[in-house]
Amino acid sequence: MHRRKRHWSRQDNRAWKRKRLSRSWEHDERQRFSHYWKSPARSRSRSPRKKVYWEKSQNGWSGNERGTHSISFQSESYSTKSSVTEKSRSRRHHYRRSSRRHRSRSGSYSLVSTWKSHRSAKDSQTIEDDKEGHLVCRIGDRILDRYEVVQILGEGTFGRVAECVDHHRSGTKVALKIIRNIRKYRESARLEINVLKKIQEQDRDNKNMCVMMWDSFEYHGHACIAFELLGKSTYDFQKENNYLPYPLKQIRHMAFQLVHAIKFLHDNKLTHTDLKPENILFVNSDFNTSYNKSKNCEEKCVKNSTIRVIDFGSATFDHEHHSTIVATRHYRPPEVILELGWAQPCDVWSLGCILFEYYTGSTLFQTHDNREHLVMMERILGPLPRRMVYKTKKQKYFQNGSLIWDETSADGRYVNKNCHPLRTYKREDSLEHAELFDLLRRMLEYSPTLRITLDEALRHPFFSRLTPEERRLGIRTSRDLSR
Repeated sequence: MHRRKRHWSRQDNRAWKRKRLSRSWEHDERQRFSHYWKSPARSRSRSPRKKVYWEKSQNGWSGNERGTHSISFQSESYSTKSSVTEKSRSRRHHYRRSSRRHRSRSGSYSLVSTWKSHRSAKDSQTIEDDKEGHLVCRIGDRILDRYEVVQILGEGTFGRVAECVDHHRSGTKVALKIIRNIRKYRESARLEINVLKKIQEQDRDNKNMCVMMWDSFEYHGHACIAFELLGKSTYDFQKENNYLPYPLKQIRHMAFQLVHAIKFLHDNKLTHTDLKPENILFVNSDFNTSYNKSKNCEEKCVKNSTIRVIDFGSATFDHEHHSTIVATRHYRPPEVILELGWAQPCDVWSLGCILFEYYTGSTLFQTHDNREHLVMMERILGPLPRRMVYKTKKQKYFQNGSLIWDETSADGRYVNKNCHPLRTYKREDSLEHAELFDLLRRMLEYSPTLRITLDEALRHPFFSRLTPEERRLGIRTSRDLSR
């Protein structure tokens, strides 16, 4: 029998759709928000049965650092209603106030409170994000009615760093790292804050050359971390100096501090995993200028080579999950490229690449391709160990134990022209230059188990020429006297 097609009236159609879609719409919304705000996946210690869903509101930390007053967003001074523009994604929905127990990635529990977005009544500035999720900062803006923006120091994929005046610290200047209002960067910031707190617990006198965190909080969806104000990065200083090499005396002093800083992390079961010149800052980058006759240009020489290590967003504890790929390309060790697993020796390889860059002014491995990277290593350091070649799953790079490579190609000609044995880069034949290159060769050992340890590096003859003043760790400079 032919089934007669039913004709729906417009009112019947609307009623049927409301009935049909009401519960599924609620389910879809619940799924959408729970996926967006679920707890960070990097924590392996969290039970999958007890998923913690982050409500779309402000999560806060209070500063318990030395000399700072704890700032709680639930205090009366920050309880007035906000006149925030609706442009910010973090203020489109309102949720009830709640608190949950959240396990940090180190395994310890901490109380994380969520709340509605509030602002000080005194702060009449509009809060908005640009299309990439950066907080729009203008000179003179105040954050929490405490941090007044003086200038923007830099910008990266994670967010922006602003120089601010801390009005709760008698006008002390700080570097405020403002993370983009994007989930993965907020999660990375939370992990970095956890690492920085662990570092401060073990280094209360700040003698191990790791950057000091003074405060951490969340501001309209942006994780913010207040650091001591430092100078330029060692990369930026060298770039502005026409990539001229650092003096050997300063390389020795910086290397000594870096070995101590990374050894401190390793002793506390941490691996930095992203060491590079951009993540090493001078405490004070004031410089003297002189004329370099050989280069026929003005040369800058930093007055004080005291440094600090920054950016612990990728730092990994020994007990945590180790992601397959770590380290920025140019400072990535062979065991990571070949996916053989990595541990703390990967920081030692990165350190060797950094010291070479300080010495020559150029990157040791200037490439963005795995195969070319391995070829450059063989040109500079000799052939890869056979057992590493046969153990790796990346057999597409090899044939009969040798790298597949066309030396007549454009890339092949570039490698042949620019990559030479490590010893040929030595500027002088003096003993101290030879000592540096011996240290570099041992840091750039292919096998992680044979690579020099940082304890052994501190006893290397290259550091025997340090003065007693240079051996003092955690030296403060004039930049710090305002505290």
